[in-house]
Amino acid sequence: MEFEIVHGCENVDWNVVAKMLESVGMATHPPEKLQRAFEASYVSVFIYSNKNIIGFGRAISDGEYQAAIYDCAVSSECQGHGIGSLIVREILMKLPECNIILYASPGKEGFYQKHDFRRMKTGMALFKDSSGAIQKGFTE
Repeated sequence: MEFEIVHGCENVDWNVVAKMLESVGMATHPPEKLQRAFEASYVSVFIYSNKNIIGFGRAISDGEYQAAIYDCAVSSECQGHGIGSLIVREILMKLPECNIILYASPGKEGFYQKHDFRRMKTGMALFKDSSGAIQKGFTE
């Protein structure tokens, strides 16, 4: 599979991003909100194949010692080809000095463990939809 790695948000079809997040079972937002979030991020990575988005991810950071990865997704038909690992590696390369946290979708923790992420013992969260976060397995 041939693909192109793009850092930044130029010419992104935000409707495709929203639909992909929904299609892989992740939380999504209106396209304009996704655009603002990705554009405000420290790192944004998009993977294209034949000019179509097949995966993406982003990280917010102070650029010095703390960062958080969000919205990593790969289209269902392209999963299992190393695209997700490529996205994570591209993000990590831009944050070499940072401690990095993330929310893994329940059941996807093993993917991140392959990239040396470990479960946190002291993580806390305050979700706007706290009952939804409990129902989806993110919080107790």
